[in-house]
Amino acid sequence: MNRFLFTCLFLLVLTPCFAQNDLVTDDESSTYNLNKPERTTWLRNTGAGLFVHFSVDAQLGVVISHALVGASKEFEDKFFNELPKTFNPARFDPHELAILAKMAGMKYIVFTTKHHAGFCMWDTKTTDFNIMNTPYGKDLLKEYVDATRAAGLGVGYYFSPEDFLFLREHQIPINRPAQKLTPALAKAYDDYTRQQCEELMTNYGKIDVLFIDGDPKEVVKEVSWRLQPDILITRGAIKTPEQVLPGAQIDEPWLSCITMGTAWQYQPTNERYKSGTELLQLLIEARAKGGSLLLNVGPKPNGELPIAQEERLREMAAWHFVNRECMDSVRAWVVSHEQNIWFTAKNDRKTLYAIVTEAQNWKEGTRQQFLIQSAKATPATSVSVLGQNSEIIEYKNDDASCYFEQTAEGLQVSVVKAQRIYDDHRWPNPVVIKIDGVEPVIDKAVQVETGDSQTTATGAKLLGLVHNHDGKATKAYFYYRPYAGQVETLYAGKWAKTEEVTIGKDGHFQVSSSALKKGQQYEYKAVAIQSGLSVEAESKIYRGN
Repeated sequence: MNRFLFTCLFLLVLTPCFAQNDLVTDDESSTYNLNKPERTTWLRNTGAGLFVHFSVDAQLGVVISHALVGASKEFEDKFFNELPKTFNPARFDPHELAILAKMAGMKYIVFTTKHHAGFCMWDTKTTDFNIMNTPYGKDLLKEYVDATRAAGLGVGYYFSPEDFLFLREHQIPINRPAQKLTPALAKAYDDYTRQQCEELMTNYGKIDVLFIDGDPKEVVKEVSWRLQPDILITRGAIKTPEQVLPGAQIDEPWLSCITMGTAWQYQPTNERYKSGTELLQLLIEARAKGGSLLLNVGPKPNGELPIAQEERLREMAAWHFVNRECMDSVRAWVVSHEQNIWFTAKNDRKTLYAIVTEAQNWKEGTRQQFLIQSAKATPATSVSVLGQNSEIIEYKNDDASCYFEQTAEGLQVSVVKAQRIYDDHRWPNPVVIKIDGVEPVIDKAVQVETGDSQTTATGAKLLGLVHNHDGKATKAYFYYRPYAGQVETLYAGKWAKTEEVTIGKDGHFQVSSSALKKGQQYEYKAVAIQSGLSVEAESKIYRGN
């Protein structure tokens, strides 16, 4: 082992860490990264994966593991001693789950091997707190691995190096982050983690993806890359924003992990599911910004998916069946979107997919026209709609053809929503227009940065910056909307727009607005106008102090 790996192996600093529904906007990326280029390319070509949060406390329908933090001794005793006695996911069908995930467009599944509580879903020699000592009595992880691999999907693990059972057994208060450990106890903690990782990486064949949640990560990474050199480590090595999507395009590989509702594990009460259309919008936005979506589900205690989660996956499956071409092996376009039209493109940028969202009021059998300002036609240009032949509309003799015209304002496209997907003719989900043989109107968008904010006597002052300005963008503005918290942002309303201002010669600009009220919080992001296109930056939070 080289000196660098040796040093990384014994990094024992327990830094503050985040987990489900806490603020995780980016991964604590490490310079210790042995992900192979072909594996990160695979991720960039992959539109989506399925995340599965499942552990012994699914029986309670509460937040996974975190209820142990600050819990009474009686609660701890019942959690670790009683819950395993009744945990029996006898209806867990990993084959059915894998097939459903594949139909919904997922290329891999990430399954919870061990969450923070320390309950192991495999036949481990490290602790009795595992699936073998339950009424189920079988290696559920092996069943998952075999079924996922048989379905042709990538096999992924979620693993938490944090372990509340280990803390309890060593009389350390359960907390996040854990209190500083003595050198001897830190070594024991590392040895425990190492042994578990060695089991996971040697007993189940080839593992494709690893998501590490919690600290310290370095032991997990060292063992995993040593025993599975082709594994792709996501959290722990690349950007993995949680419960949010980036505000701007990102050129490097990334994924966002997002729940179907508000909870990661099964939660029968106080849950609000996103609609299938909203989930598709998240997927489309992730792809348009150069990343992918890791969508989470949580099985019921008996192992079945709640019907609400299955319904949404099947709705996504129908959309993917029609439109998979615009999600798989694509890259971001020069801008992520124009109003409600989001873009992906083939690598050569000669094929553009214009994904029309907010299409619920677009009636089947009717024509709509769209102006696309970021693309221009060539002699080889042609237009079609994914899934339909654009020749026939059921029960009608109307023209269903696709047309385009290059105008001074942009590429004008005219298409008909012709395919019947639902019985009631009210398919509400995005329509994808494929435009072959086009060119972008700009080679590359400017880089925009959202700056700080200041509270003023009349509202707020918002600051922004265009890097490497060179006069490519002359005007800028800000989007803003009320901010109610990280999870709630996914349910937030539409963005409001400030006035446009002139960008300074040094790239700086600012907007003063009375719409942002003191004492209230807002999410805001800078936007520069380049060749008539809106180029967005990452968002920040205005605290209103």
